Amino acid sequence: MYLVKPLPIRDGDVQVPGSKSYTHRLLIASALSTGICRVSNCLRSEDTLLTAEALRTMGVMIHDDGHIFTIDGCHGRLKPATKEIYLANSGTSMRLLTGISALGQGTYILTGTPRMQERPIQDLLDGLAQIGVASRSVNQTGCPPIEIIGGRVRGGHMDMDCSISSQFLSSVLLMAPLTEQGIDVAIVKDLVSKPYVDMTVDIMERLGVEVKRDGYARFSVRGGQSYCPGDYAVEPDCSQASYFWGAAAITGKRIKVKNISRNSRQGDVKFADVLEKMGCRVFHENDGIAVQGGALKAVSVDMSVMPDVVPTLAVVASFAEGTTEITNVAHLKEKECDRLGCVATELIRMGVDARATDSGLLITGGANHHGADIETYDDHRMAMCFAIAGLRVPGVMIRNEGCVKKSFPNYWDVFEGLYA
Repeated sequence: MYLVKPLPIRDGDVQVPGSKSYTHRLLIASALSTGICRVSNCLRSEDTLLTAEALRTMGVMIHDDGHIFTIDGCHGRLKPATKEIYLANSGTSMRLLTGISALGQGTYILTGTPRMQERPIQDLLDGLAQIGVASRSVNQTGCPPIEIIGGRVRGGHMDMDCSISSQFLSSVLLMAPLTEQGIDVAIVKDLVSKPYVDMTVDIMERLGVEVKRDGYARFSVRGGQSYCPGDYAVEPDCSQASYFWGAAAITGKRIKVKNISRNSRQGDVKFADVLEKMGCRVFHENDGIAVQGGALKAVSVDMSVMPDVVPTLAVVASFAEGTTEITNVAHLKEKECDRLGCVATELIRMGVDARATDSGLLITGGANHHGADIETYDDHRMAMCFAIAGLRVPGVMIRNEGCVKKSFPNYWDVFEGLYA
């Protein structure tokens, strides 16, 4: 367990790792390319390394010297896997690699932790079936482990339900240029987490693939295209920036996260705007975005475009005057843990008036916090967001603090660098 020290922190600058979402997508697109790709500033975490290892199992040559990933693209021709591909609880790896596996040869089994085996993926399998890809939930639960039979994928039209995860769409888009006829996708329900699709399209276009779209209602990718080799870089992770902006918000300090721009396609960059509405000052500077804490007031906010920072906002809201309403994030119940119910439970454990709703959270801020042992549910975001509460509240203990390795292995070192 990690006991957070409720000591003064300083104004300062913080460097966070490369974006987890961009790292996954660049590794996959590079692996499917027609030559050598060199990718810098990749996040090296449990999840992204699982994606890299899975691609190696599919025959892709990947070398990591600790600074740059060098990836020898397979021209979209993945090799048979000689063993099951274990993806722990990395939902991004599971979903993105499901579509990619269809481009390979033979049968692929993708599996993971018990929690992963509770996370729905049937809507993606149903979409793949519409273009002739044979796949199934091994236990007939609509969840992993899943079996995909690779081979030549003709492509075609599909109607897809992405109300649980935008990664279903991203999986199909990433495989689409390597199909014979391409893929046309119509979204049949509201698409959640839209900025993550923008990131996928961004990576595809950076590597030379043309994507046509009608907003978020329809996407079309022509077949017979190629991902181009080259040198690429991963921008810093705005989800990870949220913890340090949140720390500034509740302590009144000024913290800049380096090398992040308001022009980022990561939806989580907009978290700074939410903090500004709550009473913070935000500075968009040439070398990063800084947040200066202030007197916090409650907000009502639709967080559908930045769901990963909902736990951070919930913790910040517990220090704000009034009741904060977080809406339109029902799909967070299907993450590494139920991020609505679990966040509310741990806030209540600290003496905060909090309640999970069908699609969000209600948090009434105040001065009634007290120390508590915080259960993280093996969810990295639970550990990192509740740590910032400990900067203000004595006695906050984070259980299983090592779960941060999923996305931010050196989080505790960077966090302790905040102290004055």
